[in-house]
Amino acid sequence: MNGTRRIPVLFSVFLVFVAVILFSLPGLAQESWPQKTVRLLVPYPPGGACDTVGRLFAEKLSERLGQPVIVENKPGAGTAIAAEFLAKSTPDGYTLAVTPTGQLTILPHVASKLNFDPVRDFTPISQLAYTSVVIAAAPNFKVDGLKDLVRQAKERPGDFTYSSSGSTTIIHLAGEYFASTAGISLLHVPFKGSAPAVTALLGGEVNLAFDTLTILSPQIKAGKVKGLAIAAAKRSPLLPDVPTVAEAGYPGFEVPSWFGLIGPGKLPKEIVERLNREVAAIQQLPEIREKLAQQGLEVWPSTPAEFAQRLQEDSARYGRIVRTANIRFD
Repeated sequence: MNGTRRIPVLFSVFLVFVAVILFSLPGLAQESWPQKTVRLLVPYPPGGACDTVGRLFAEKLSERLGQPVIVENKPGAGTAIAAEFLAKSTPDGYTLAVTPTGQLTILPHVASKLNFDPVRDFTPISQLAYTSVVIAAAPNFKVDGLKDLVRQAKERPGDFTYSSSGSTTIIHLAGEYFASTAGISLLHVPFKGSAPAVTALLGGEVNLAFDTLTILSPQIKAGKVKGLAIAAAKRSPLLPDVPTVAEAGYPGFEVPSWFGLIGPGKLPKEIVERLNREVAAIQQLPEIREKLAQQGLEVWPSTPAEFAQRLQEDSARYGRIVRTANIRFD
C-alpha cells in the first residue's frame, strides 16, 4: 500500500524536475522576456542629447516590448557611475543603458582605476544615433575659414584657445585630434558641460569651440558665432554653408559623437537579438527620424557585431590620441 502511494508522489517530483530543467534552458526561458519593467540607464543628467536619445527609444521600446522601459539618469565620474552599475547588474535584460562615445572608448584610457572591464563586462546591442562635431570661432576672432585658422596657429603656436564640455570627453579629444592632424598647437579650456563652454565662446573668452552639431548649430545659424567646419563625411542640412574638415584639406577627418544600446556582460543572445530587431524597427519610423533631425542627430543602424567593431576601433583610435596628448581624467 505504501509502495503504491509512493508512485504518484515520485512521478510528481519527476515532472517538477523536468519542468525546472526545461525552463532553465536559455531558449525557452527567454521566450517570455520581458515580464516586467526594463530600466534604461543614461549616464548624464536630463536634458542633454544622450538623455533625449534615451527617452525617444525608451518610449518606442515600451510600446514594442509590451512592458514599461523607464529612463534612469545616473550621472557622475565621467559616466563611470552608470557603467559600473550596469556591469554589476544581472544579465537578464531588465537593466540596459545608453552609452555615449567616450564611456567605453575613452574613459578606460584616461582613468587611473575603473571597477569594470570595458569589453568583458558589457554586451553591445545596437548603435542608436549619432551627431557630428563642429568647429566654431568666437565672434571677436578674426579668422577666414579652417585653412586660415591653421595658418595663424602655425604663425602663433599655443596662442589660440578652444573650449570643450569637459576634459576627456569626445569633444576634448576632437580638438586634440584636429590639432595633431593639422600640426598645430591649441590650448584646451575645459568646462563642466556644453552650456558654459558655448557661453565662453559667445563672450570671446576663448577663440574656438569644438562641440556637437546639436549644440552649435543654433548659435551658428543665428550668426552669433562662425562655423568653420564640420567633422563629418558630408555637410549637414542644418548647416549647408559650413564645409567639412575634408573640404579644408584634411580628408577622412570625421568625429561622430554617437550613442548606443548596451547590456551587462553575458546578456543572453536571444535578448540581444530581440532588442536589436526592435531598435532597427524604431529607427525606420519617420517620427523618430524627424525628432532626431531636429536635434542634429541621425539614426545609425547596426548589428551587435558591427557595434562591437565600432567600440574596438574607436577605443584604439582615441587611445592613441590620449597617449600622444598625455590626457588624464581630472
